[in-house]
Parts: sequence; structure tokens; C-alpha cells
Amino acid sequence: MEKDILEIQKEIARFATSFDVKDWDGLQACFTESLFTDYSDLRGTPPQTITAAEYVRQRRESLDHLKLHHLVGNYEVGFTDSNSATCCASMVVWRKSDKEEFTSHCVYVFQLTKPDSDWKITGITQKVLWNEGTSSIHQGAK
Repeated sequence: MEKDILEIQKEIARFATSFDVKDWDGLQACFTESLFTDYSDLRGTPPQTITAAEYVRQRRESLDHLKLHHLVGNYEVGFTDSNSATCCASMVVWRKSDKEEFTSHCVYVFQLTKPDSDWKITGITQKVLWNEGTSSIHQGAK
């Protein structure tokens, strides 16, 4: 169980860092083929289930032009069974253009599964605690 907790923490950290270094293939590798997403706090859009490829395409399109830094911690991992888990994690997301910044302070709830030997993200729910700055630099933010 402790090994699984560490592996889940590493997968969530990989998810966060992939944005910062613009490793879009690495980001896609964090997911199952499709995933549930709920970014309604940030975007005002309803939750949806989309393919991993579409998720990455949307993030690349809206974020590739920005400098990014995702800092994640305070992991709380719970297990439904030996192949299903939930991870609640705090995250600060900095987004910076040449002239403006937009920062979100959030709590994420990740759903994960272990279909083979590796944990994969099957769901992401972002709960925004507060935002700071100019939201218009991030396409899709309300």
C-alpha cells in the first residue's frame, strides 16, 4: 500500500510538471484513454468525459504560449480497492505571459486506476479556492 501511495504521488507530480516543461506526450501518458474532467470552478463549463488526446490538445492550445508553474502537495490518498484510488492534492498554478499573470489556488481530486503495473488518472476535479491576476491570459478561464 505504501508503494502505491508513492507511485500515485509521483503520477500526480508528473501530471503537474508536464504542463510546466510543455511535455504534452508525457501529460497524455498520465491518463487512461478517456477521462472525466470537472473544471467548472475555473471555466464555468459543465463536467465532461473526453479522450486523453482531446484533453491534452485543449491544454496545449490554451497554455502553450504561457510560462507555467504547477506546485502540488498535501496529498491525501484513499483506496477503493487494490486497483482504484482517489488522491486529493493542493495545487498552486502560476501562468505568466510577457506582461500579465494569472494564478489559481486549488484543491484537485484525482481518480486513478491501475490497469496494469502503473497508476493512471481517470478523472480530474478542480476546486478553485481563489484566483489572482488577469484571467484573460488563460483561454477558457472565466
